[in-house]
Amino acid sequence: MIPLTVREQTSDLMDESLREDLGSVVRWETEAECVGALAQKFRDELFTDEEVDEALARLAVLMDNWAEIQPTDEARVRAERLLFSHPLKTADAMQLAAALRWCGDDPRAAEFVCQDKRLRTAARREGFTVLPTTEQLDEVRDSP
Repeated sequence: MIPLTVREQTSDLMDESLREDLGSVVRWETEAECVGALAQKFRDELFTDEEVDEALARLAVLMDNWAEIQPTDEARVRAERLLFSHPLKTADAMQLAAALRWCGDDPRAAEFVCQDKRLRTAARREGFTVLPTTEQLDEVRDSP
């Protein structure tokens, strides 16, 4: 979500991937993770007060249009299984578990928007259509 709140190399691509579906589904701690990333950029003096305020305002708009998957024992157990099935960080396994819960464990018609290579691979192996495509990401990252 950070490329949607601040200007980054992949911002346009991520915006395009989500443009048709303002009703994104995220796991319950996404807001805190976004605020944490913005706070880190502020502490590292990469953002001014005004830039952080603008990013938080954009985050608020995103939050108005997303649904949150709340933590459950089922999601935790699913994430633990995913940790043994894929080389994921715990938070990424929780994200994938939340997505699987959201689609009722039938990801064939569901899209998973992500930039992280390992999480993208795991989501694809679980059956999601992963956006943006690897080719789109490579093109943006390789451009000057």
